[in-house]
Amino acid sequence: MSDRQSWLKLTVEEALEPELLICDPHHHLWDHPGNRYLLDEFQQDIGNGHRVVTTVFVECLQGYRENGPDSLRPVGETQFVERLVNQQRGSKTAIAAGIVGFADLSLGAEVQATLEAHMQASERFRGIRHASAWHSSDTIHNAHTNPPEGLLLDKQFLEGFACLRDQQLSFDAWLYHHQIPELIGLARAFPEISIILNHMAGPLGIGPYSDRRQEVFNEWQNALAELASCENVFVKLGGRAMTMSGFGWHKSRTPPGSTELAKAMAPYCHASIDLFGPDRCMFESNFPVDRASCSYTVLWNAFKRLSRKYSDSETAALFHDTASSVYRL
Repeated sequence: MSDRQSWLKLTVEEALEPELLICDPHHHLWDHPGNRYLLDEFQQDIGNGHRVVTTVFVECLQGYRENGPDSLRPVGETQFVERLVNQQRGSKTAIAAGIVGFADLSLGAEVQATLEAHMQASERFRGIRHASAWHSSDTIHNAHTNPPEGLLLDKQFLEGFACLRDQQLSFDAWLYHHQIPELIGLARAFPEISIILNHMAGPLGIGPYSDRRQEVFNEWQNALAELASCENVFVKLGGRAMTMSGFGWHKSRTPPGSTELAKAMAPYCHASIDLFGPDRCMFESNFPVDRASCSYTVLWNAFKRLSRKYSDSETAALFHDTASSVYRL
C-alpha cells in the first residue's frame, strides 16, 4: 500500500445517501511510474458505497501513439481507454461511457482528421479538451498540454474549434479564474457548441493568490456571472481538493472529513449553481487528481452534504442528469 493510500485511510466514512444515482463526469486513468490509476484502482474507489452508474473519462496524455503524424498520436489515448473498458466484466458502473480526448485545435481546419479518427476509435467519444490553463507565475503550473498565453483567442485555434460544431462534439475548458473573460468570448462566438467548464475555472489559492482568497472569490464570481449568460456553457462542480486551490489539506496529518470539505467548497458550488442552475451544473470527482486531499467516498459525501438544500429534482440533475444529458450518455 502506498503512503498516500495509507494516509487516506486515516479518515474513513460510510457513504451518505447510497441510493442516489451518480454520473461522475470527470476522471482520469493513467499509468505513470510509481503512480498507477487504472480500472482496478478506480473500481476500488467507486465501490465503497456511492451509486456511481456511469462515468466520463477525460484526457490526460495516456497511451499516445508512438509513431505516425503528431496530429494523430492523441488518438492512441481513445484507443487505450476503449481497450481498458472492454475488459470490464460484471461491473455495476459503465466506466468511461463517455470519452473526452485531446486534439490540437490550434492546427485549424486540419484538426478535422484527428476528430474523425477519435470518433472511429470509439463510439464512446464525445468531445475534446484542449486545456488553456496558463499563468505567468512560476509558482503556478500551466496545463499539461503546455498552452501558450491567450490560446482561446488565437485565430488558428478558433478555426479548429469550429470543427467541433460540424462533428457535434463538445468542448471541455480547463483554465484558471483570471482567464474566464477569454472563455466568455469563445462561448459567444460559438453558441451552438456545448462548452463544459472544468473545476469551476480553478480559483487559485497559491503563489500570488495565497493570501487573497476573498478577493479571488469576488473576482471569480463576477466573471462567472457574465459567463452564465452564455447558455451553451455548463459547469463541473469540483476540483477544490486540488493542491492549487490552496487549502493545504494534502499537508495535514489526517485527511479532511466530508463536513470540513463541504464547508470549504460550498461557497463556490452554491455560487455556481445559483448562477447557472442545476440543469447546467454537475458534480465531478476529478480523480485521481483530487485524491491528493481526500478519498472518493469522503468527497462525494461532501457534495451530498452541501447540496441538502436542493429539491429532489435539482439534486438528481446535479449528481446525474445534467452530466448524462450533456455527454449524451
